Amino acid sequence: MKYIPTIGLEIHAELKTRTKMFCDSRNDPDEDRPNVNICPVCMGHPGTLPVTNKTAVEKATKMSLALNCTVNENSHFDRKHYFYPDLPSGFQISQFEFPLASKGKVEYDLVAADGTISEAGKVCGITRLHLENDAGKLTHRAGKTLCDYNRAGTPLMEIVTEPDLRTSEEAVAFAEELRRMLIAVGASEADMFKGMMRFDASISLREVGTEKLNPRSEIKNLNSFKALEKALQYEEKRLRSEWESTGGPLAGNITVGWLDDEGKTRILRNKENADDYRYFPEPDIPPLVISAEVIAAAKANLPPLPRMQKQHYVDMGLTPSEAQLLTDDTLLCERFTAVYKKSKDAKRASSLVLTQMRGFLNTAGKSMADAPSSAHLLALVSKIEDGTISANASKEVLEAMIESGKDPESIISEKGMAQISDDSELEEIVQKALAANADAVESFKKGKASALGAIVGWIMKETKGQANPGKVQSILQKAIQS
Repeated sequence: MKYIPTIGLEIHAELKTRTKMFCDSRNDPDEDRPNVNICPVCMGHPGTLPVTNKTAVEKATKMSLALNCTVNENSHFDRKHYFYPDLPSGFQISQFEFPLASKGKVEYDLVAADGTISEAGKVCGITRLHLENDAGKLTHRAGKTLCDYNRAGTPLMEIVTEPDLRTSEEAVAFAEELRRMLIAVGASEADMFKGMMRFDASISLREVGTEKLNPRSEIKNLNSFKALEKALQYEEKRLRSEWESTGGPLAGNITVGWLDDEGKTRILRNKENADDYRYFPEPDIPPLVISAEVIAAAKANLPPLPRMQKQHYVDMGLTPSEAQLLTDDTLLCERFTAVYKKSKDAKRASSLVLTQMRGFLNTAGKSMADAPSSAHLLALVSKIEDGTISANASKEVLEAMIESGKDPESIISEKGMAQISDDSELEEIVQKALAANADAVESFKKGKASALGAIVGWIMKETKGQANPGKVQSILQKAIQS
């Protein structure tokens, strides 16, 4: 490669709070009625005064520490001016010179298609994390633009990376790890379908053997990992072509938009700089002061982070791909943890939850939201352990639980699936089996051990799989040898 890409990301993540960043209007991403969660403050009416959301600051502080950032004991807000219909006040309250946190790093892994780690422990530096409020949502329809301000004022974290990423694969792997971290610390739900996590990606090229950072192309408002990957790949190819045709890199920084339907970027404008936004200190909000004691307490209460949790699952005996599934899906992790705590067997819990349950859900076209509850799964495990049903029959019960939503007890009762474990009943069944399989009995007595399997198979067929296989084996062997 003659040219090496240099990539940096800006990640906007909505904070999980009850109210907005500077007012008491509801922060409700599920609200589908336009312009109901608004008030004079988030609509920028003259004379209103913003008040900083304490929960937003606390959650952003926690996320900063998870990113290994230094949380600044003193930070303040600024006004960032630009004029667009989704910004009712004509400026965004953000942080510029004195952000909440700075200078951190994130470790992430590159994962192959088979789920194995191809490169472990890669590092991307974090320049800063700062707080700001979101803009509204514009919908362009039939030549008109509709404005919905429900999202205006939503608490946002902007996380800015160092230009440490070199490929689109690295950018996606880092972004996926960051999303796991946001969810793990409870800072954001990071639901990309709802726009809770969005990216701006900057990419430039430099010649092999040089360290010079050339003018960059910034790709705006990428709202999925797939869009991030494809946009970076397209823009890298476009920049290479432009370098070859002009004999050098871009003349200046530019901003481009990603056209997802067309799979290409479109040049929007020259990149703005800080002067274009006319930053000045927000006069209506006092500086944020976060004491060392508060920072220390937040650090002590950090939950296990995703890479640490993933390694924990691998140490339990799960495969890297199984560990990744649990790390990526909180509902799946909840079910697995419940079954594991009861069974004390990671492989068994993995088989039930990751293989069987997920398989039946996929077959039924359902999601984890439709999965059996942890209580129902534990009831199923109990029925296996106490001998009510066999492990093989439990698969049929689990499938019926997913199809009907019923508890395992009801399904076992309705289908008459309770395992036959009564000795006298099994002895009677064994005697019938011996009479019906005289040739197999004779073969077993002559030393052909596999003949016993044929007799057991006959019994299981006759009892529709309800005979306790362990007891059948024991009673059968005694009956033949007597």
